[in-house]
Amino acid sequence: MPSSNNSSGSLALAVSLLFAGALYICFQSRSASDPISDRLQNVETRWTEYPVDELEAVLDQAAMGNNKTVIIAMVNKAYVEEVGGGRTMMDLFLESFWEGEGTRPLVNHLMVVAADQTAYDRCLFRRLHCYKMDTQGVDLEGEKVYMSKDFIEMMWRRTRLLLDVLSRGYNLIFTDTDVMWLRSPFSRLSNNESLDMQISVDSIDVGGHLINTGFYHVRSNNKTISLFQKWYDMRLKSTGMKEQDVLKQLLDSGFFGQLGLNVGFLNTTEFSGFCQDSPDMGVVTTVHANCCRYIPAKISDLTLVLHDWKHYKASRVNSKWSPHVECGRSWSEAHYIPKIPKL
Repeated sequence: MPSSNNSSGSLALAVSLLFAGALYICFQSRSASDPISDRLQNVETRWTEYPVDELEAVLDQAAMGNNKTVIIAMVNKAYVEEVGGGRTMMDLFLESFWEGEGTRPLVNHLMVVAADQTAYDRCLFRRLHCYKMDTQGVDLEGEKVYMSKDFIEMMWRRTRLLLDVLSRGYNLIFTDTDVMWLRSPFSRLSNNESLDMQISVDSIDVGGHLINTGFYHVRSNNKTISLFQKWYDMRLKSTGMKEQDVLKQLLDSGFFGQLGLNVGFLNTTEFSGFCQDSPDMGVVTTVHANCCRYIPAKISDLTLVLHDWKHYKASRVNSKWSPHVECGRSWSEAHYIPKIPKL
């Protein structure tokens, strides 16, 4: 009998060892080949190497494939709230993506930066990629008339945010929301990686480059990060100047060359605006309501731009753009007072 008991015990031990070995092999195999396990391991690695805050999370969601390019626009309450029952700047901006050629998928890569809670809530309602910018110490909620103190402050806050984006390794296209996207710009932006920055201009038939920071493409590298850091730091010595003028100073002073930074200037035939209309609807990519002072005028004249574009799409006949009457008048209204949207 003792011999029988020993045999039974040995058999039980052998079965237990075999079962434990099978479990070990099973889990090892799952860990090596299971894509879910792989993703979990990758998340842990990313968290260790790249701590994820709210901005990083939104950028990661909006980025294009492997090249980490994000389209960035900035809005506040004045751009998302109706005044007088009409359309908003945000309405027109997003409609241009809908009506444009090859632009609808690009909304998936658009990050909307909100300068106040109302703009952030409206962005979330539209199910876009939304980020609420830190505006502590300044009220950026209402309409900021061109060259007002608050307008200048909002532009510098924007520059600081874009510096942060570049520092995180993301390439970017920044676009004002008064830019209509009629075609995808990516086929018209140079694929030459030696160009660190490509920027729009107001006009191409004058001396120098009248750059416009309402639309530009920047690759993230040491040169562009250094440029944006210098650009932002110069705000302290540039009281009363908008960031665009300070960047123009850096360009004219040769600072771009000191950095070894190569810049391309986008022609107004493809990247046009109210300062200089594109003569060719067959190639125009964006239309910017530049040379215009306040939002209601921009909305009025950009509505006509979309009307002209729809007519072109239906006929494929090139024609002149409708006159920018309201934007022209905006400069004569020196005492314009922004209307406050009602909640």
